[in-house]
Amino acid sequence: MFGSVSLLSAFVSVVSAGTILWDGRFNDMTSSADLNKWSWANQVGNYQYYIHGSGAVTKYVNLSPDFKNPADNGSKQGAKITIDNTAKWNSDMWRTELIPQTKAPINQGTVYYHFSIKRSTTNVPSATNEHQICFFESHFTELKYGWVNGEQGTSNTNLQWMVGGQSKWKVQLEADVWHNVAYEINFSSNQVIFWHSTGADALVKTAGPFSVSTSSNGADWHLGVLRLPRQGNDGQGAEDWYFSGVYVESGSLTTSVDSPAS
Repeated sequence: MFGSVSLLSAFVSVVSAGTILWDGRFNDMTSSADLNKWSWANQVGNYQYYIHGSGAVTKYVNLSPDFKNPADNGSKQGAKITIDNTAKWNSDMWRTELIPQTKAPINQGTVYYHFSIKRSTTNVPSATNEHQICFFESHFTELKYGWVNGEQGTSNTNLQWMVGGQSKWKVQLEADVWHNVAYEINFSSNQVIFWHSTGADALVKTAGPFSVSTSSNGADWHLGVLRLPRQGNDGQGAEDWYFSGVYVESGSLTTSVDSPAS
């Protein structure tokens, strides 16, 4: 009887999960040095790595089991992404970003962009600078942190979900709290929905749907952080951001933070 119940539970778990279209969970990478294998002439691996500073890859991206959400057994390790005053790419913005390397239809139909994000008590992000996080090139949906242009005051410690540049949800970004996120994007009907939880809790629908022009070529979602300069209010020192459980799926949304097998 126990075996039958276990098998049934496993079956329900399988059928309730979606289909992974692109897997960015770093499971098949030995270290962040693997990112250097990618180039425009040699497009290998799961990520395009070209938006970063002039330093070694380990100055901007590092991988470790300590950097993942411990509730996610489907991820072997997570990424610590760092920005500092050397992390400049074609501008004065601080930025380190990874782009999915895939031909999968991650910009068609209804898909779910999964990731978990946190900060720690070391190299704390500046609350006086606007940060654009896990964004599409057209910025139709993204997270933001810090003071955003047009806001009152000089700083903001909220993590915000944005749709077309408008804040639709926010929460204090406290140290060592994993925020689990799924962007539900319907590229056919031009709508987005925000799913969220913390720690080991399952994702719940938190905001939306909202209508917006869901524009993407399938190679313009930026996993990482872009920090805008702000004269007279620039934060000093490096910033560390942690990412875990990164993948895109179709079909049914996987609400469990314990991500499915590859």
